[in-house]
Amino acid sequence: MPRTPRISRTLVAAAALAIALAGCGGTSGADSGDAAGSAGGGTGREAPADRVEPITDKAVPKLPARVRSADGRDVTVAAADRIVPLSGSVSELVFSLGLGGRVVARDVTATFEQASDLPVVTQAHDVSAESVLSLEPDVVLAEETTGPAEAIDQIRAAGVPLVVLDPAQDLDDVGSRIDAVAAALGVAGEGAKLRERTEERIGAARRDIPSGGEKPRVAFLYVRGSASVYMLGGARSGAASLIEAAGGVDAGKESGLDKDFTPITSEALAKAAPDVLLVMTKGLESVGGVDGLVQLPGVAQTPAAMDRRIASVDDGVLLNYGPRTDAVLRSLVAQIHGPGEGR
Repeated sequence: MPRTPRISRTLVAAAALAIALAGCGGTSGADSGDAAGSAGGGTGREAPADRVEPITDKAVPKLPARVRSADGRDVTVAAADRIVPLSGSVSELVFSLGLGGRVVARDVTATFEQASDLPVVTQAHDVSAESVLSLEPDVVLAEETTGPAEAIDQIRAAGVPLVVLDPAQDLDDVGSRIDAVAAALGVAGEGAKLRERTEERIGAARRDIPSGGEKPRVAFLYVRGSASVYMLGGARSGAASLIEAAGGVDAGKESGLDKDFTPITSEALAKAAPDVLLVMTKGLESVGGVDGLVQLPGVAQTPAAMDRRIASVDDGVLLNYGPRTDAVLRSLVAQIHGPGEGR
């Protein structure tokens, strides 16, 4: 599972176990939710439709396209009538480029409305090569950590062009991510328009950050109560860029955690001393909502838990770094600079 728009490799097994135990639909690196704006620890707000917004409904690929895959291979895409994206974030990009009508399958992390009726070709986070090949795709788009490797090799051995994409680690990767997918599918013009729209919206969201005052310390927690998985995000969790762009301080990174995730302990959280806890919506649900989260060992003693300052963003968009990242930023800005939630 890619680190962004998803959770890092260290959580793949835990996330898969959580899905199996909870019987839930999937993750964005973990699980997926509804929409960025529906988050917030139990405020009772009606969730907006979880939809992507295509830049056009008339995209026509100009092919063949020859691109360099992130794993060092040169790949020629000769047709794009039947596209299989193997992650939710890549699916979101394909649909946003105006090619949603050509997508014939999805993985479990693509839960936005337009993709919801497509057949799923992954189990937990493992790709089924047989399922992919049965759909006779023209091109498959994968992430660096899409696997297992045997499935990727099997798809390639069948002669299907497969393009591996570099992971997005922070806001600076949004534009290049759009460009890469657009280039592979022969829609560079639509890609340029989508990149411009996305960067304009992210810029506008950043201008709404309150000025002055002390920046809130935000700890990103990955929690799955059904699998007893409780982790604190560090510098490489994928959330630091978002937290900082929203006008906060990544408490895990600031406390010296230089890797992706570490198990939650009283000592680690005491050192992080977060003012706000950031969680994925499905994770929050899995521990019993805000009431359950603030009672977890180690969490209960934090300033954030005592003040019930909880920010939650839907799993399907939090770490995607794509066309809906501006909505994530707006949600984060409102939540981490506002009063406590779920009181």
